[in-house]
Amino acid sequence: MNTRRWRGLLPLVASAALVLVAGCSGIGNAASPPSVEKPNLTVGVVPAVDSAGFFIALYQNLFKEQGLNVSFVPVTSSRTAIANQVKGIYDITGGNYVSYIQAQQQGQANLDIFAEGSLMEPGAQAIYTMPGSPIKTLANLEGKTIGINAPDNILYLLVASVLADHGIPVSKVKFKAIPFPGMAAALKSGAVNAAVLPEPFASSAEETDGAVPLVDLNQGATTNFPVQGYVVTKQWAQKYPKTLAAFYKALEEGQEIADTNRAAVETAMENIKPAVLAVNKQTAAVMAVDNYPVSDGPVGAVDLVRLQRVLDVMQQFLSFPKFNISAMVMGG
Repeated sequence: MNTRRWRGLLPLVASAALVLVAGCSGIGNAASPPSVEKPNLTVGVVPAVDSAGFFIALYQNLFKEQGLNVSFVPVTSSRTAIANQVKGIYDITGGNYVSYIQAQQQGQANLDIFAEGSLMEPGAQAIYTMPGSPIKTLANLEGKTIGINAPDNILYLLVASVLADHGIPVSKVKFKAIPFPGMAAALKSGAVNAAVLPEPFASSAEETDGAVPLVDLNQGATTNFPVQGYVVTKQWAQKYPKTLAAFYKALEEGQEIADTNRAAVETAMENIKPAVLAVNKQTAAVMAVDNYPVSDGPVGAVDLVRLQRVLDVMQQFLSFPKFNISAMVMGG
């Protein structure tokens, strides 16, 4: 039996009837969409399963119901997303908290975290090798090169934490930055000895290239770790408050569907545009999914305790300086 399937084969949470209801959420809604200052938005998001709430809102036209025309742009890493957000190319981005916190502390951006995106679940982030690899245990990674999508980001911290839990200093391994779409090929060619892959890239690499899991990163200090959130610049939030509120409402609806209806996650991931990023039905059916936090509060009602967990790990493994995480939360 394939040991990879930590969560991918769990029963679907919702029935087919619920899928139909969710898919037709906008039908029969005669209410006019709210007035917004900026109806046309460009949103940069890493096309991983962490973003399922966003993709559901996009696929089910939840943004349109709020008077928004959202243009999705896939990004290779949160670091590149932030650079374009600061330039005004992206209105909103969704990515890993580590990169956002780093950019804020280093003065590269002035950001507001206005919504939570994902909490890691079993199988959603893992280290992979190829069949026949001499790497059979975490200890075998010493002196080897691990592929991640950007330097010193969330994936680096997850690996560092798991290695530390097993008594292995992160300094004993090397890291190489490779965009997710090219990660499986780099692993297969031997450009890296192991690779950290989130879903759906993980299941795709397994199905297409034969990659095998070495270790699930959802363990120890990083169990159910906060991975992704959504941000705007503080200046943007002040300029477009109605637009942000409308986006937030649609996103939270998408989050709630993602967290309760696996079939809706699969369908949304299968229909990502551009089509080159879409997940095939086979991969969608077996991929692990995350927990998608839903807030009942206003824009910016995020869990500071969870965000502090991210900062604590950054301070442990990146020697990150003292930082007030609440200053990055809207209203903080």
